[in-house]
Amino acid sequence: MPQKKIKHVAIAGNIGAGKTTLTQMLARHYKWEAQFESTEDNPYLSDFYNDMHRWSFNLQVYFLNSRLRQLLDIQNGKHTVIQDRTIYEDAHIFAPNLHEMGLMSRRDFENYAQFFQTLKKMVQPPDLLIYLKASIPTLVDRIQKRGRDYEENIRLDYLKRLNEHYNNWIDKYDDGPLLVIESDTIQFDNEDDFALIIGKIDAQINGLF
Repeated sequence: MPQKKIKHVAIAGNIGAGKTTLTQMLARHYKWEAQFESTEDNPYLSDFYNDMHRWSFNLQVYFLNSRLRQLLDIQNGKHTVIQDRTIYEDAHIFAPNLHEMGLMSRRDFENYAQFFQTLKKMVQPPDLLIYLKASIPTLVDRIQKRGRDYEENIRLDYLKRLNEHYNNWIDKYDDGPLLVIESDTIQFDNEDDFALIIGKIDAQINGLF
């Protein structure tokens, strides 16, 4: 078992990569506290998928606020927390992509980006970032299987652009330890595959000390 000094593990990945599933499984395995992205309570998500241009800035500020609260809870808490999605993804993937697609104005994007840089100084990066790398066919398949109503209108070009942003961000990520998991070839509910993931995480965590 890993040492208890580790405080914050975060899982990053595109829509449908398997973040929530892996977060739940790792929380059970390591007896970590799980923090999930709040989609059920999000007052903007459904509106956003129906009219991205109108609601993009509102949605991104909502996510930034909710994830900042999570990070402050993690820093002030006593337990090891595993977090489903990170504050970095909003700033490095979703907001820039919306701006590039013409779905967030330059004024709103610059305001958002400056806001993020201010908040980033207030929080610590995760002790370990796990990135679930997945191809578009894998993402589409998993999104369709889980059948969330608000995801029905996600466009293929939107997913592709997000994937490009994710891979570019991960290539340059240097805020802390990083573990990349190729999730196309892994079934999280397969015992051997899960054991492989645990072995990689143990090696990363034990290497931190």
